Amino acid sequence: MADAATANSAAPAAEPQGAPLTGGRLAILTIGLALGTFMEVLDTSIANVAVPTIAGSLGVSNSQGTWVISSYAVAAAIAVPLTGWLARRVGEAKLFVMSVTAFTIASMLCGLAPNMESLVVFRLLQGLVSGPMVPLSQTILLRSFPEKKRGLALGLWAMTVIVAPIFGPVIGGWITDNYTWPWIFYINAPVGVFSAVSCLILLRGHETKTQKLPIDVIGLALLAVGVGSLQMMLDLGKDRDWFNNSLIVTLAITAAVCLSFLILWELTSDKPIVDLSLFKDRNFALGVVVISFGFMTFFASVVIFPLWLQTVMDYTAGKAGLATAPVGLLALVLSPIIGQNMNRLNLRAVASFAFFVFAGVSFWNSHFALNLSFAKVIEPRLVQGIGIACFFVPVTTITLSSISDERLAAASGLSNFFRTLSGAIGTAVSTTMWEDRAIYHHARLAEYVTPYSDTTTSYLEQLRQALGLSPQSGADLGMLNDLVTRQSFMLATNDIFHLSGYVFLAMAVLVWLTKPKKGASASMGH
Repeated sequence: MADAATANSAAPAAEPQGAPLTGGRLAILTIGLALGTFMEVLDTSIANVAVPTIAGSLGVSNSQGTWVISSYAVAAAIAVPLTGWLARRVGEAKLFVMSVTAFTIASMLCGLAPNMESLVVFRLLQGLVSGPMVPLSQTILLRSFPEKKRGLALGLWAMTVIVAPIFGPVIGGWITDNYTWPWIFYINAPVGVFSAVSCLILLRGHETKTQKLPIDVIGLALLAVGVGSLQMMLDLGKDRDWFNNSLIVTLAITAAVCLSFLILWELTSDKPIVDLSLFKDRNFALGVVVISFGFMTFFASVVIFPLWLQTVMDYTAGKAGLATAPVGLLALVLSPIIGQNMNRLNLRAVASFAFFVFAGVSFWNSHFALNLSFAKVIEPRLVQGIGIACFFVPVTTITLSSISDERLAAASGLSNFFRTLSGAIGTAVSTTMWEDRAIYHHARLAEYVTPYSDTTTSYLEQLRQALGLSPQSGADLGMLNDLVTRQSFMLATNDIFHLSGYVFLAMAVLVWLTKPKKGASASMGH
């Protein structure tokens, strides 16, 4: 039956109609698709910095406020892998326009939400309808460009996917500081309208054929419960002490059971809702592994870097945003250039170079200290932009290089699902490890802070004289403990970056196990 599923998935059921677009029509479509993608990816991170403001405004605790993030992430994680099935049933262009329209409406409802309960419901809705937007924008863009320029299309698409989560907290913080929190959702309205209208008009005559596919109820239920439980476990785990909490244990068991049964069910189903037979393709399977581990490790630095700046280096949210933003500068400039020249380059060599850049930057970051200047903080971030441009486009090209056109939406949806999930795993693992390593380093450093240490007594004496403190007040000991704590988190940050460097080196080697076709970017989808 697995063979039947493969044959069914590979059947030419969705041949695109119409020739690739050119000139101004192609430029406007590219902008419309890119803005739709940017809007969706931005909303995965833009609300993060606004959680305290939203919670205070709606009269709930900060821990309750985090459901604004979790509800969206859970719903989106469930919806993304359904993209291929929905596209075959509805049509790719129609599904994208429907998703963007529904996402825009849900965004407005989020801004108008009168209480936390309704905001969480609207964020769930927003996440559910957002699922097809990123993979379909990629698929439609590839179809719309002439074959020889598909690498450029992928480069333009990659810019939005990589840069949006970096700028999300910066934009979210600026809006929250200067306006009111609903505006982080209202700004989606003009973007969504332009994206939906431009795609609706320009994609007429370019719709894919549809099939009346049956609804795989069992597969859908297993997917929703399994992926939803896994995402909730990742979102709530750190705050609830992971597997020392009964809810986290229950979610972990539920996810493991449901996802195990989902794999068995989908591999033996005649009409699978998720086409797992794609993993029989060597490039797709290895590409997904490389992009998942690469993105998971990259996203760990995206999360830890601003946390370190604000909690250890005493940066404001705005200054932390300015220190983070330079990573997108070279990525914006180089991504289209790399994409345009994909068919002239050795994809594995470019991807391997990206991982070496990431590893070098990680090892560079692992030597940071508390006295680091702002200029020294942003230097490695600028260099990291080179790695971003050389990572995402080539690895995505390798992943899709031997996937046929009719399976492109399903493959894009599945690869984007694993990329999104790996980002959630990277966030959960890095923040937990960061705090655990800080506790470890604090305990080790505290061993050397004793009344019998000449260094300790000398430092305390200098501190008292400089600030006019009395030994009886205990203020000097409090300040010493604060210094030890900051140094502990600094060392923990160094540990995270050091480990990340080795993961990137492993990916630089693993990518050579793929075998992309020569000129893969030009022939992608055929």
